[in-house]
Amino acid sequence: MFETLFTPNPSVETKVSIRPRKGVIIGAGQVGMACAYSLMIQNCFDELILQDVQTERLQGEVMDLMHGVPFVEPVEIKAGTVADVGQNADLVIITAGATQKPGESRLALVVRNVAIFKQIVPDIVQYCPNATLLIVSNPVDIMTYVTLKLSGFPPARVIGSGTVLDSARFRTLLGQKMGIDPRSVHAYIIGEHGDSEVPVWSKVNIAGMSLEVQEGNSASENAGLQALFDRVKNAGYEILKLKGSTSYAIGLATTEIVKAILHGQERVLTVSALVNDFYGIHDVCLSLPCVVNEKGVIKTVNLTLNDTEQTQLLHSAQVLRDIFDTLTL
Repeated sequence: MFETLFTPNPSVETKVSIRPRKGVIIGAGQVGMACAYSLMIQNCFDELILQDVQTERLQGEVMDLMHGVPFVEPVEIKAGTVADVGQNADLVIITAGATQKPGESRLALVVRNVAIFKQIVPDIVQYCPNATLLIVSNPVDIMTYVTLKLSGFPPARVIGSGTVLDSARFRTLLGQKMGIDPRSVHAYIIGEHGDSEVPVWSKVNIAGMSLEVQEGNSASENAGLQALFDRVKNAGYEILKLKGSTSYAIGLATTEIVKAILHGQERVLTVSALVNDFYGIHDVCLSLPCVVNEKGVIKTVNLTLNDTEQTQLLHSAQVLRDIFDTLTL
């Protein structure tokens, strides 16, 4: 019946010359679905595969998204795995993992999530050998390192969402404090995505104008800065307490990283990647401002830090190194 609606053009070749952009999201929980929705409405992929162990709920999620396709740019969304419909994806996003409980640190999730990744990563290596891997699962720096070691992929193609969201929270609160659009604030959180993360106060600026945050500030000035940073650092815990999970902002943050990769943007983002020889830090995945394009992390900004920031970053790296050293991969 449907064939009678159209007359094929015999001069058109059946082979498609334009290669569609294909992505896979492994883990269709709150974070995975927030990523899927954000990626869908921002036209990031031509084909998006969702994989989850809860297959019935996954079918419902895919149906729900597909019913919205007439309102966005064309995209095909499927439920499946990297081993079937997800083969040869350009980008694999991993959000799967154990759920973080109220009051539980991100680092406490590590043992449970390593076991999950040992099941996930081998299939990615076999069926998507040329993909860039983007890790969102917490603790993200550790899981990025785990994925790097399990996959054997080049470090440039194994990326964690890192402190992209933390830096956005930092900019948001600074923007609110100064009454300006947070997009006009340049500010970074580096190190671990977690309790030892580091605010780079010495580089905060608006239109090139520094806040002139000095190590010798008065106690009252430092208290105000510390209070603002504490709100950044503890935002995830607060949201977890209030609504049970974070989702929307990390979905948007993930989309920014995906766009930088798919469109070769050479975008500076504080993603988590393997760090070697930065202020004496070696063989650790943590966040620094990195240049991201279609090849992954192609270079790291040589960020100059003051003595306090250096000490804090070295501590953050050691926190992660101590966890890495306990892992059996």
